Amino acid sequence: MEYGKGELPPYSAVAVAAPDWRGRWSIRRSRGVKFFALACLAFIVYAQWRQMESHPGHVSVSKLSIDRLSEDLRTCSKLRSQPRDPIGFGRERNARYVDGYKPTLIKNATIWVGEPVEGTSADDARAGKGYSWVNADVLLEYGLIKEVRKGIDANSLPSDTLVWDAKGRQLTSGIIDMHSHTGVDSLPGLVGNDDTNEMGSNITPYVRSIDGINLFDHQIQVIKSGGVTTSLVLPGSSNNIGGEAFVIKHAVGKPDGRNETSITDLLADPDRNWRYIKMACGENSKRTYGKAGEHGPVSRLGESWEFRHAFEQAAKLIQAQNDWCSVAESVGVEALDSYLPQDLQWETLGAVLRGQVHVNTHCYTVADLEAFVDHTNEFKFPVRAFHHAHQTYLVPEVLKRAWGDSPPASALFADNMWYKAEAYIGSEYAGKVLYENGLTPIYVSDNPVLNAQHVVFEAAKAFGYGLPYHAALASVTTAPAERLGFGERLGKIKPGFDADIAVWDSDPLSVGATPVQVWIDGTAQFEDPVELKKPFVPPPSSPPGVPAVAEEAVNERDVVFTGVSKSFLSSKAKQVSESQDLTVVISGGKIACVGTCKTEIESVAKSGTKIISLQNGYLTKPFTIFGSLLGLNAIDAERATDNGGSPEIFSRGADGLALDTKKLHYAQKYGVTRAISAPKYSSAGTYQGTSVGFRTAAKHALEKDAVFAEDVAVHYTLDLSAKQGSTSISNAVSALRHKLLEAIDADATAAAADPFTEAAFLAKVINGALPLVITVHSADTIAALLRLKSVVDRAIASAHSSGGSSSSSSSSSGILLVIIGGAESFLLADELAAAGVGVVLSPLLSYRTTWDQRRALTGAPLTNGTAVDWLLDAGVRVAIGIEEDWLVRDAGLLAGIVYRNSGGKIGESEALELVAGSVYDILGLKTESAEGGDEGVGVEEFVVFEGSPLEVGARIRAVGSGIGGAVTVFV
Repeated sequence: MEYGKGELPPYSAVAVAAPDWRGRWSIRRSRGVKFFALACLAFIVYAQWRQMESHPGHVSVSKLSIDRLSEDLRTCSKLRSQPRDPIGFGRERNARYVDGYKPTLIKNATIWVGEPVEGTSADDARAGKGYSWVNADVLLEYGLIKEVRKGIDANSLPSDTLVWDAKGRQLTSGIIDMHSHTGVDSLPGLVGNDDTNEMGSNITPYVRSIDGINLFDHQIQVIKSGGVTTSLVLPGSSNNIGGEAFVIKHAVGKPDGRNETSITDLLADPDRNWRYIKMACGENSKRTYGKAGEHGPVSRLGESWEFRHAFEQAAKLIQAQNDWCSVAESVGVEALDSYLPQDLQWETLGAVLRGQVHVNTHCYTVADLEAFVDHTNEFKFPVRAFHHAHQTYLVPEVLKRAWGDSPPASALFADNMWYKAEAYIGSEYAGKVLYENGLTPIYVSDNPVLNAQHVVFEAAKAFGYGLPYHAALASVTTAPAERLGFGERLGKIKPGFDADIAVWDSDPLSVGATPVQVWIDGTAQFEDPVELKKPFVPPPSSPPGVPAVAEEAVNERDVVFTGVSKSFLSSKAKQVSESQDLTVVISGGKIACVGTCKTEIESVAKSGTKIISLQNGYLTKPFTIFGSLLGLNAIDAERATDNGGSPEIFSRGADGLALDTKKLHYAQKYGVTRAISAPKYSSAGTYQGTSVGFRTAAKHALEKDAVFAEDVAVHYTLDLSAKQGSTSISNAVSALRHKLLEAIDADATAAAADPFTEAAFLAKVINGALPLVITVHSADTIAALLRLKSVVDRAIASAHSSGGSSSSSSSSSGILLVIIGGAESFLLADELAAAGVGVVLSPLLSYRTTWDQRRALTGAPLTNGTAVDWLLDAGVRVAIGIEEDWLVRDAGLLAGIVYRNSGGKIGESEALELVAGSVYDILGLKTESAEGGDEGVGVEEFVVFEGSPLEVGARIRAVGSGIGGAVTVFV
């Protein structure tokens, strides 16, 4: 029987044969000869081996490369090495320093060092004791901070030293964003430039973000203009294991003080002491890669298997490497018959298990967090931070169970949530709760999810939500520096630290704070920065106290507030500039008195009505949100919670209202009592149909006063998404023009038969009963719309003059056109003003996320103002919209940015109107007055703040919702 080469014979081939007695002697003799021959051969081999051992120049019998084996042996030492944080103090020069750049002396600065004074105990430091703003000078030389002290004499320094006067303004270390996709998710978003995720496989520890960074992503410069000098550039979160991340500085090429233009030159640590990796739990991976019956993961169960299986492969590689290294070190590489086991697919993950890689894991929910903590203990590796981490505040003890010496930090948004199921549970107070439980909150951008230019604003809001001031500043400076392994180089203003510095025009944790100059490695980054005109306000010597947080909401029909400094309910509010001492009496859910109110106070004193004393109280109109999906959506990414929409459908928002949601509860809690929402065209921020105006406190649409306007406006979309329904922007404009011209001659009888058709609503646009609201960003498309309006207005005028219009009420003045979006609208500010076209900026501050926003103004120090400044200067009617529902908490702060950065051109009242009354004027919406009688008497919709609603830390104390006659009071 024949067998294949290398195969064992089948069992039947070794059956016992009958003995052959005739050949037994010959077999024994041949065996003896063979044994003797083998003995002789063994002796010869032994003798040769002994001779080779005694000969100094013997040659290995191994057929493997001794050079490679020796290199492998040296690799063993690297495999066992443990990285350490690179040193700061003691360096003579920064490894990133470029020869030829001059020293810089920053004079007269107010400095946040980033640590408490020497001698402060750990407990006191955590409580914020020992921290302060100090007046001093800072000397930068060779890319390092060389000295920090008062009175550095410029005459004692080299003659070529540059002297920069901070004029007492506040100086901090450069801001550090620990979660960014800048360069790999370039802006404006283009298919060819998107290198965020490697989606060829779910487990990709072998890919590297550095291989996809686009040096010419303008967002790198925009981010730096917000004082951000360092970012951790991560792969995206579609994969359970997404690949290696890299820490970069935002200085690119010779214009930014570098001697070359390269990705390698961006690296914050040229020596690459630490490595970084991105992992992700939860929704993204199972939605991206799961296909039932074919491949997973399709569930969180499957994701845990994906993680554990990957870690197991890495552990096997480590064991094989360790075994090889042990043998090589004990007997020498010459005795080995294999090279060091290496596998590029699992090398990075092996380094994770060896403790050489800082792990950053995207995890939202308790289930994900707890599962990943289990993985860390099973495979014995630490996690530096959980990212997004919405539910970490609920389970601090789970985080403390993670493997390693220090529990993971939580890299958070301040108040961005509800955008998908795993982001539905979260809290704006998460940072405060985590800090109180001994954990580390860090605030991040996830750029371009949020604009990293304003990541310090996330920290500012966290302060407003109760995180201590020193911890809020640390959350974007020292805390991320420590978690990235740069605790001795970044995040503080001390000798030996990298000379990465931002000087601010106001407190960095205040609304609208903007750098006036930024240094990276000691080189100023802006040659001619735009500086906003702001009054200089020196900071207090000690950090401000933590703002109070309202803990309980109660409904009251009667309540009195004293200590109200300003009221903005009446038209007289525009003249209010000085603080007053007003009393506000609320009776039966309505304002009964604003002023001294002596008679009313005497009356309520007898009835036992609650009296609440305020410090710097503000009485304002409630906020109105326009341009969101409030009332039509509960969780952005969940179809089951969404009204839906399609380019082929024209519908009424009033027919899809779904009230009493978490979003609406928060809106009402933060002073947003009204919203105007339209059905989606294709996605959030795009609209088609008629919008509905409603009150956020209503339980359902039939509740009394729930809907204040059933059909507010007719909406269409002409941003880039318009191509989905019309194949081209030009076709979409043409189709809209055709519909409007047809509506001029529409049969009024046909429209009356069904007043809810698209044609019937367009007839109302033609006769001036409803505005036409277009979602658009591009200046070119806005120009096309202004031409369209001109054509339609002439046609209306012609029909009106000839009596040819079928509608006797057609407006001879033309259609009321409104722009929502408007990123590039400033380029046509004069034309919009002349045409009487209002603009609802949504977002207020565009950062060029899409191609049709690429010319948007990102603000100082890069540009002279933003769109809102140019539009207001030209006399355009402007309001602030929100493109994402989570921003309901921030309406007042958005208006505050405009106020603070206007250079004194607008006052508090005008700023508040941007989120309160302006939208009604722009839409021509006739609704009951929010002012009531004198000083707002009789009004049942209002908000009482403690502190200015335009500033961080203002606390809402009461909201009159206009529903049910009760006032929600926060105590």
